[in-house]
Amino acid sequence: MAFDQIDRQILTLLQDDGRMTNVDLAEQVGLTAPPCLRRVRALEDAGAIRGYHAELDPASLGYPITVFAMVSLRSQAEHDLTAFEDHVAAIPEIRECHMLNGEIDFILKIVAADLKSFQDILTTHLTPAPNVASVKTSLTIRTAKALPGIPVRMG
Repeated sequence: MAFDQIDRQILTLLQDDGRMTNVDLAEQVGLTAPPCLRRVRALEDAGAIRGYHAELDPASLGYPITVFAMVSLRSQAEHDLTAFEDHVAAIPEIRECHMLNGEIDFILKIVAADLKSFQDILTTHLTPAPNVASVKTSLTIRTAKALPGIPVRMG
């Protein structure tokens, strides 16, 4: 789908504030409400907008620990990769799973209530998982930048 300037404005505004009303959105992009809503629906149907979410504060909800885990597998056969992805998908504390090229096969973002909880995830769910050769972890000290979404280029 080709995105014009108004589509890009809509995407930027909704990414910044997914709770914005259609009337406010339409006003900011210079449309009336009905054509603005049609554009939003078209962006949703095209898959450019995948959903709307609240951004939650992990620490206030009992998850002050964030760890990145680099996982190497013994086999990179497609069925083994898929099996690992399915395994980590079932662990709620693993919030992100990205397959990489190079020496490390996957990087995971894990949240935990405390170090003991993280250790339990690591030792009962991750390292003994089938096909896992090694897991290297790094505990975050602080987060300097964490922007949701993507940069939307205008024009």
